[in-house]
Amino acid sequence: MQYSLFNPQAKSHISFEEILQAYYDCRKNKRQTANALAFEINYESELLKLLRQINNRTYSVGRSIAFIVHKPVQREIFAADFRDRIVHHLIINKLNPLFEKKFILDSYSCRVGKGTHYGIKRVDRFIRRCSKNYTQDCYVLKLDIQGFFMHINKQILFDMLRPFIETNYTQHDKDLLLDLCRKVVFNNSTSGCLIKGEKYNWKGLPRNKSLFHSPDGVGLPIGNLTSQVFANFYMDALDHYVKHDLGLKYYGRYVDDFVIVHPSKEYLAKLQLKLSRFMQKELHLKIHPNKVYLQHYKKGVKFVGAVIKPNRIYIANRTKGNMYDAISKFNAIARMQKIKPNNVDALLCSMNSYLGIMKHYKSYKIRKIMTKKGLSGWWWNHVYVSGGATKLVKKNKKVRSKLLVNYCKDYWDVIF
Repeated sequence: MQYSLFNPQAKSHISFEEILQAYYDCRKNKRQTANALAFEINYESELLKLLRQINNRTYSVGRSIAFIVHKPVQREIFAADFRDRIVHHLIINKLNPLFEKKFILDSYSCRVGKGTHYGIKRVDRFIRRCSKNYTQDCYVLKLDIQGFFMHINKQILFDMLRPFIETNYTQHDKDLLLDLCRKVVFNNSTSGCLIKGEKYNWKGLPRNKSLFHSPDGVGLPIGNLTSQVFANFYMDALDHYVKHDLGLKYYGRYVDDFVIVHPSKEYLAKLQLKLSRFMQKELHLKIHPNKVYLQHYKKGVKFVGAVIKPNRIYIANRTKGNMYDAISKFNAIARMQKIKPNNVDALLCSMNSYLGIMKHYKSYKIRKIMTKKGLSGWWWNHVYVSGGATKLVKKNKKVRSKLLVNYCKDYWDVIF
């Protein structure tokens, strides 16, 4: 007998309140996209339809849109349909509280209260403690997983998820949640996907970084919330192995980048092989042979966009280079004298995102040079620098009128 949405006697069902909350979470910062706008026109009826399909187990994953981004690096992205993203939020809303109890403190990706800044500060603290406040030798081992998302084994992932949910999830809709996880994990995003852009956009992208070249049953699409959180869950096995089985205190991981700090360089050199064997056996993953870093802490270590050195943390060159590229693009607009209100808003969004990142680190001189000398003079008619070169602010009409009056007054004083 099929479950009816309005049947209160059904033992296993997901409520409308839960799907509505997932919808609200999903549409944050996405309300101007075409898929979100199309869904929002009749969002209540669309949500009811989606909920019926979930509860009746007739829900199927729609097709994704595949495209390439080049910033901060070239990546292949699969954007799920809006209704599928609602399902992703529904799943994660139910599982995240359980994941948080399982995850170690020092996995930083896609977690509330964590993230890149937190991870950078933790690694900086590890180095301070291991070196006894920079008075003793210690070494930093940083490793990276080769083609991480494209090599996640779906069967291994689901074989981890299923017993975890069966053991830890106690709500009545456990079987429905498992059904949704199964459909999301084993979905082939490349099947029937819509390609946005041209084939040459994929030029230069290594084969091991594309789902189109991954074997069957392997690879999660970059761009989905479930991919990010499930990848963190997948790597939790490594986290517990390092922290608990090996007993290493100074370990932190952000997605597939992980750092270990230890007094012995010889121990870290031998540890690489041990970690490589564990990942190949348990997770079917490989350490990237060209991204192994083992150095004394005084040499510094690059981690998630920052360079950590004794008593100071710098912003990575790639971030600075991306900001210079953005400034050059906006200066080209200024040279063509095509500055419009939407260009000013785009400038503010772009520059403030970089300044917001850079203000956390030793970067005042760079921020000052980039804003004061890098931006074309045309932009200063529309914006000004605030907060010690940490933010660009749009000038309102009163400020601009006052500047114009002062300019005219100075001009006439000179003439007469």
